[in-house]
Amino acid sequence: EYTQPTLLDDAVIAELERLTPFAPLHQPHNLAGIRAARHAFPGVPQVACFDTAFHRHHPWVNDTFALPRTLYDEGVRRYGFHGLSYDYISGALAQQAPHLAAANVVVAHLGNGASMCAIRNGKSVASSMGFSALDGLPMGTRCGQVAPGVLLYLMDQKAMSAAEITELLYKKSGLLGLSGLSNDMRTLEAADTPEAAQAIDYFVFRCRREVGAMAAALGGIDALVFTGGIGENSRLIRERICERLDWMGIELDRQRNARNALVISTELARTTVMVMPTDEELVIARAARMNMRAGRDPQHARCAPYA
Repeated sequence: EYTQPTLLDDAVIAELERLTPFAPLHQPHNLAGIRAARHAFPGVPQVACFDTAFHRHHPWVNDTFALPRTLYDEGVRRYGFHGLSYDYISGALAQQAPHLAAANVVVAHLGNGASMCAIRNGKSVASSMGFSALDGLPMGTRCGQVAPGVLLYLMDQKAMSAAEITELLYKKSGLLGLSGLSNDMRTLEAADTPEAAQAIDYFVFRCRREVGAMAAALGGIDALVFTGGIGENSRLIRERICERLDWMGIELDRQRNARNALVISTELARTTVMVMPTDEELVIARAARMNMRAGRDPQHARCAPYA
C-alpha cells in the first residue's frame, strides 16, 4: 500500500497501526518514535520511508507463498526488506558504474541483518527476505531460512509459546546461536573455537547459495555488490563467498579485496565484483527533503535515492 515516501498524518498513522501484526517487533517502536517526535515538535512534518517499497514490483511468483490465496489477499506475502539500502546502491551504481545500471546485479547486504536482492535495470526482481526480516540468510541473532516443520516441532514437542519462539528466532539464533559466542563477525573471525568456525562456514555457505538463487531469478549475473557492515569490511567473508563461484564468472583479485577497493574482481573477470558502502539514512533524508519541496501529497512524488 505504501510504495513511496509518505507524509504522515493521523489517517496514515492509524493505517500503520493497523499493520502492526505484520511487523510486531518493529512497527510499535517506529510508531512510538513518530508520536514522541510529534509531541516534541508539534506541527513539524514527518515523512515515513518504507524498507519494503523497493521490492513492491516483484513478479507474482517472487511475491507469494504456496498457501491458500485468501492469505495472500490478506497480506501474507513476500515483502522483502533492506529496500532503502538497495535503493541507495542502485542509485550509486548508476553514477559510479553506469554500464551496470541496467545490468543483472546481485547486491549482498551483509551485516547484523543480512539479505540479498536481485536487481535488473535498477528494479528489484527478487529478495532473500520474505514475510518478515527472519527469512533468507542467517544473521547476527536471527535464524534466516528455517523449515516450517521445526516451528511445529517447537510448539508440539517443546510446548514453546509464540513469544518464546519469537525470542528464539529473533534474538538467540543466527551467528550467536551457532557459535555460542557472539553475533559480531569480527569476534568470530578472531576466535579459535570450532563453533565460531562452523558459524562462519554456515554463513558463507548460505550466502554462496543465495547468490546462485538470485542469479537464477535474474537469468544471469553481471555484477555482485557487497555492502553492509560485514560486506563492506570483512575481506575474509567476501573472499570465502567468492572462492567457489568461478563458474559464474567471478574471479576475485585478492590485493584489491585486501584494500577494500571499489572493484575487487580481476580485470578479465566476466562478472564484476564490487564493494560499496550503503547509506540508508541519506536516502531517508533526501526523501524528506524532496517531499517537503514537492509541497503536495508525497505519494505522487518520486524520491531520487542517490542524486
